[in-house]
Amino acid sequence: MQEAHTCSTILAGMLWICLGSGNVPGEEPPAAQAAHDGAIKYQDCNVVLVSFDALQAAHVGCYGYPRKVTPFLDEVARQGFTFRNAISVASWTVPASMTWFTGVYPSQHRMTNKYAVYNDQEKKLANLKELSPKLITLADIMKHNGYRTGGFTGNAGVSGGFGYEQGFDFYYYPRGKFGSIEESIPRAIRWLQANKEKKFFLFLHGYDVHGQRTPDTGYDYRFVDPDYDRKYTGTELEQEILREEGLEKGKLTLRDEDVRFWRAVYDEKIQRMDKQFGEFLAALDRLGLTEKTLFLLTSDHGTEFYEHRRFDHGFTLYNELIHVPLVIKLPGQTSGTVITDRISSIDVMPTILDVLNLKVPAQAQKQLRGTSLAATMAGEPARRNVFSETDYRDYTFKRSIITPDGWKLIYTLEEKSRELYHLQDDPGEMMNLADAHPDRADQLQRTLFSHFKSLGHDLEGKTWKRGLKPVYRSQAKDPSKN
Repeated sequence: MQEAHTCSTILAGMLWICLGSGNVPGEEPPAAQAAHDGAIKYQDCNVVLVSFDALQAAHVGCYGYPRKVTPFLDEVARQGFTFRNAISVASWTVPASMTWFTGVYPSQHRMTNKYAVYNDQEKKLANLKELSPKLITLADIMKHNGYRTGGFTGNAGVSGGFGYEQGFDFYYYPRGKFGSIEESIPRAIRWLQANKEKKFFLFLHGYDVHGQRTPDTGYDYRFVDPDYDRKYTGTELEQEILREEGLEKGKLTLRDEDVRFWRAVYDEKIQRMDKQFGEFLAALDRLGLTEKTLFLLTSDHGTEFYEHRRFDHGFTLYNELIHVPLVIKLPGQTSGTVITDRISSIDVMPTILDVLNLKVPAQAQKQLRGTSLAATMAGEPARRNVFSETDYRDYTFKRSIITPDGWKLIYTLEEKSRELYHLQDDPGEMMNLADAHPDRADQLQRTLFSHFKSLGHDLEGKTWKRGLKPVYRSQAKDPSKN
C-alpha cells in the first residue's frame, strides 16, 4: 500500500477510459489488473462531504436551472457523476443529515425531531448516543481506518449536541445558529493545512441559502425585478411568518411577483454560497489535495417557495423538499456522467465505504440500509424503490415511496390519507390520482407499510397523535390544543 497521504486505485477498465486515462479501448490500465468485476475502488484517498443546506435541486445549473448561480458546483459536476434523481430520506435537516452518518432511516436512528421529549414536565434534546447507542457512524469507521476526521458546520440541525460529533477528531459549530459556509471554510482550510500529509475525512456544511439566514452584508437584490414594490424584503422574520402561516392555515396566498422575489433572493444566496465554495476548491488546489480527494456534494433537503402554496421545509414530502443535488467526483476524474436512475441519500454512507475499500465492522455492515452507488457509477442500472419520511415537529407524520417507473405515494399517518402521483406526467405533483387509481395506491401503500415494518416500525400499530416538538422559538399553533 502507498503512503497514507497518497491515493491508490483499482478501477474497472471501462471506467478508467471514461475518466480520461488516455488508454485506448481494450488496453488494460496499469492499476486495474485486479478489477474484472466492475468494482470501483479508491484506497487511502481523502474524502470531502459538502452539505449545502436547504439547496433545492431545481435551482442548480447542472440540474437544468437557467440562471447561472452555481458555476463552481457545476464545474465539479462536469467532471464527476451527477445523480439527476437523488431523493433525501427526509425533508429537513436533523433526520436527513443523520442518515448520511449512520446509513439507516430516521425511524431507525430516531433523530426525527430536535427534542426527544417536550412537554410541560420535561424538555429534553435528542441525542444519537441516547436514542440509538449501538449505531456506528461513518466518522467512527473512517477514524478506525486511520483517517483524520474533521467537521465544520453551521450548527442548528447539525449541532454537535445532537451527536453528529461522534467519531470526529474535531467538530466545529458556531455559537450562533444558522452559520455560513463562509465561516466554516477558513477553519476547514486551517485544519487541512495541519493534516494534508495524512488521509482525511472532511465534512463541510453551511446554512447560506436557508430561510433563517441572510447574507452578513445584506442583500444586493441582484436578481430582483427592479420594479418590484418591496412588499417583502427577504428578512428571516418575513420568511418565518410565511412558514408558520402556511402551517396553521394550510396554504398561503401570494402574488406572482412576491414568489419571483423570494426565488430571486434565494438565487442570490445560492450564488454567494457557490462563490465561497469556489474559493474552498481553489484552496484545495493550492494544497495539492484535489487529485487525491473524493468529493461528494449534496444537500440534506430542498425547500418550498409556494410550489404547494407554503414556504420552508419539513412538513411535506413533495419533490421540492426531497429532490436534492448529488454529485460525486472521484480522484483524478475529468469526464462527467449523468445518471438518471432514482437513488436515495441513504446510499451515501455505503458508497463512501465501498469506494474507499474500507474495513467495516460486522455490526456496521448489518446496520447499513442503503446500497453502494459504485456499481451504478460503473454502468449498472439502479432500479429500486426509494423511501422518505417526516415527523416534523410532531405537527405531521408522513411516509412516501417512489418506484423506479415514477409512481409516488405520500401517506399522512395522522389523517390516514394518501396522495398518488405519476412523476413522469406530473413532476409538480399537482394531480392526486389516489381515487382514480385505487388499486395502484393500495399496492404502493402495502409496499410502503411493509418496508417500515421490516425496519421494526409498524405504522398501523401506533396512534399518530399530533403535538408539538419545537424547532424555532415561534411556532404554529399547537394542533393538540385546537
